[in-house]
Amino acid sequence: MLSDFDDLVQASMQEWKVPGLALAVIRDGETVLAKGYGVRDTEASAPVTADTQFLLCSLTKSFTAAGLGLLVDERKLDWTRPVRDYIPEFRLHDAVATERVTVRDLLCHHSGVPRHDWIHSPGDLSMVQILAALRHLEPSRDVREAYQYQNLGYLVAGQIAQRISGQRWEDFTTERLLRPLGFAHFGLSIEALAAAPNHAHPHIMQGDESQRAMLTPIRALPAGGLNACVSDLAKWMRLLIDEGTVDGKPLLSADIVRQMMTPRVHVGRSVFKEVGEFHYGLGLSLEHYRGERKVSHTGSWVGWGNAMTMLPERRIGIAVLTNRAPSAVTELLTYHALDQLCGHKPIDWFDRFRTMRRQALAQQKVDQQARSELRRTGTTPSHPLDDYAGEYEHPAYGRIGITKENNALAWRWRGMSGQLEHRHYDVFVTPDKPAEIHPDNLALSFGYDREGNIDRICAPLEPMVADIVFRRAAGGDVLDPAFRALCAGSFMHGMQEISVTLDAAGQLSLRIDERQSWPLRPFDRRTFDLEGLQGYRVAFRRPSPDIVDAVIFYQPDGTFLALRQAVPA
Repeated sequence: MLSDFDDLVQASMQEWKVPGLALAVIRDGETVLAKGYGVRDTEASAPVTADTQFLLCSLTKSFTAAGLGLLVDERKLDWTRPVRDYIPEFRLHDAVATERVTVRDLLCHHSGVPRHDWIHSPGDLSMVQILAALRHLEPSRDVREAYQYQNLGYLVAGQIAQRISGQRWEDFTTERLLRPLGFAHFGLSIEALAAAPNHAHPHIMQGDESQRAMLTPIRALPAGGLNACVSDLAKWMRLLIDEGTVDGKPLLSADIVRQMMTPRVHVGRSVFKEVGEFHYGLGLSLEHYRGERKVSHTGSWVGWGNAMTMLPERRIGIAVLTNRAPSAVTELLTYHALDQLCGHKPIDWFDRFRTMRRQALAQQKVDQQARSELRRTGTTPSHPLDDYAGEYEHPAYGRIGITKENNALAWRWRGMSGQLEHRHYDVFVTPDKPAEIHPDNLALSFGYDREGNIDRICAPLEPMVADIVFRRAAGGDVLDPAFRALCAGSFMHGMQEISVTLDAAGQLSLRIDERQSWPLRPFDRRTFDLEGLQGYRVAFRRPSPDIVDAVIFYQPDGTFLALRQAVPA
């Protein structure tokens, strides 16, 4: 059926340095091939088998869409209705989008929100925290204007299943899909994968060398957190090809499966003439291969690369799971198998992808050289390094801590840390850590206000929108109750009296003559923002530990000094 296929698998694994691979082929409702190749882990010699568990990554999305389809079948869910009908606290950055985005928009990546992967990728935020963060994430397009693949929408979709069913998404998916399908080797957390006696370990490429990666979790489970083996994945493909039936009995309605496989959003065009325009359905990608309808999905994460492909009319399905990413092995093996199974004229996919790979490796060296040449040599930071140290925060992306260590700056952010390298001027970059979740070579641009205070970090954490801005968090004397007590009193600027008062809760307020009173919000060190007055700040001068003798006003029209009327002894 697949002549010389083992030889192609072995040659592909050698060229792309893939330690282990599992492959399954179904045809006419039967699994005709389920086999493992290579090793589960380069630090051990245990072989990959058809029952070896891999992290499926985004292949999980089809399970999440199908799970919601079960609820549609039961008339408990209408995926054309707004998300807020099921999650009332759901909010996006744009109020109109908040009301318009439907459940189906989430499933076909049509919400207007780009990936914003660094909200969920570190895996440190709860679902409640992520839902609260959504309103602070800038969209890049209008609702239903363009396809923008992302994972947060599927995280919300999983929460919808939980709200309606009353079960955790993991339990709902296990009971309603995986168990009825007869899945025997699966899990729904990275801890479950690590505990499985027969599981693969991920590997990444460092240049042209394979490197063992960390077993990094995907906490956005409905978007990519299912672990499974290729023999079980064959059962999933059979269900989809058979339009929702298992052993002749309906599990999911044929209408739901057809909706999942209906092109809804245009994605783009393939670089290969044999592959047509790409579209996205509900948890599945749709295109044509050599004139035949093709349904598929890929999945990748730190050290994992997978593909699931079906030709529904021919009742053919192919799944390829690998413990190395990135690589073209899943794609080239799939196309080669399809050509043989369909009787197409052979194409040397191996040679095509090998040529592309070697061009990409050569380009990496060119790009590295270009990055180094773009750095402006001979520049220095505008401030002493101590001035950059502090805490900076964003309402969705969390808090970045900057410290001075060994005459250099270091950063920490949501469990990640490392020394920063000075690129030029006030721009520093994070180190490369390809074997773990980490924003490699991320440029952190420090900014300062009119008074020269370092007050923000701008970071391109989501390339489809403006840089994410982390504002300096309050620190220093402004947080000290004893210092705030010293600030209370009467100050004069010319004929104007400035009154600073301290309430029982330790909150300072400032009043000029008999005008409005402004609460003072801690900014940093001895400086406060005037609440409600953009661009206005005041700093309290402290010549000795027990004395505050003046208020300095920083305003758009200048800087002004008000002296205390009577300096305490």
